[in-house]
Amino acid sequence: MYNINEELKDKILYLNKVLLDKYKDLLSLDKDFIRRFIKKNVGPIKKLEKLTTDELSYYSQGGGILGVDGSNNRVGGAYPHFVEVYQGLAKSTVHRNQPIYKTDFYTPLYSEEEEKDILENPMEIDQSIRSKKLSTIEVEAALEGVRKFNPYAVIMDGSLIRYYIESFDKWMELRKECEEKDIILIGVIKDIKTSIIGELLIKNKALSIKEPLHDRELLYGLLEYGEMVPIQAEVTKKAEEGFSSLFMRTSEAPNVIGMDILDSQSRYLEDMARLVFSLTPKDGRGVPLWIDIVDCEVRIPDKMIRGLLESYLDREILEKFFISERDKRTL
Repeated sequence: MYNINEELKDKILYLNKVLLDKYKDLLSLDKDFIRRFIKKNVGPIKKLEKLTTDELSYYSQGGGILGVDGSNNRVGGAYPHFVEVYQGLAKSTVHRNQPIYKTDFYTPLYSEEEEKDILENPMEIDQSIRSKKLSTIEVEAALEGVRKFNPYAVIMDGSLIRYYIESFDKWMELRKECEEKDIILIGVIKDIKTSIIGELLIKNKALSIKEPLHDRELLYGLLEYGEMVPIQAEVTKKAEEGFSSLFMRTSEAPNVIGMDILDSQSRYLEDMARLVFSLTPKDGRGVPLWIDIVDCEVRIPDKMIRGLLESYLDREILEKFFISERDKRTL
């Protein structure tokens, strides 16, 4: 048994009280009221049907699905004494034994960016570089997969707008390639961070709330299994960047996921929602099984990155720059 620190217990009880007070409006919301509000102001609530065996076979014969995800891991201590390794994976449901990996690395001790900018705002530049590298290798893996396998559709793990922001040139190259080949490009968002419904509730004075609630909170347990909400273009900022989006509940878990698709391919929005729904286990966490498989295979274990550094970095370089005194005890 753990010895429970009384002060810590009091802090947690205080946190519980604060959150109950802050979210009392959310916790007491009438489900039917919110569903009516969504239908009127966000988009219709539609019931999805799973794809038939013939429809799934059609997608498979048309090139299958290319799942794309990325991973990162780091060794070292505080800035700038660390090295981070990135890995992207594109894996086809048809050509399962031909995974496409893309890799990169980053350490503030060696940067391809302008040294002047690094010195002016090191932490901000550092985060920007790291985000860009991870997004870029994912897009590069997707590009090679599109060119090599010509899939029916590409499912990327996360919102497509992330690639638009963090790796614009490569993203536009991927977008153009998919549009020219009529390869449907979508992003599946496990952890939605938007506040579309909450902002509309404030704008319409439908609730007496001072700050917008997140869509993740409002939609939790609100949609039934297999329901989706295609989001009207006029209420989402993503439309300005060239995307159509929706919310949907793809498993028996009460959480809702998001999905993006290119606006030029918006005619496939419901078809791709049905595809994602059909590929997601009913008792899973809401994302397609193929994305979970890619996510598992792309991860960089601690032992792998440490083994690589110990094998290919000079010992003095490794210990001087990347290994803390505490970590040395485990080497």
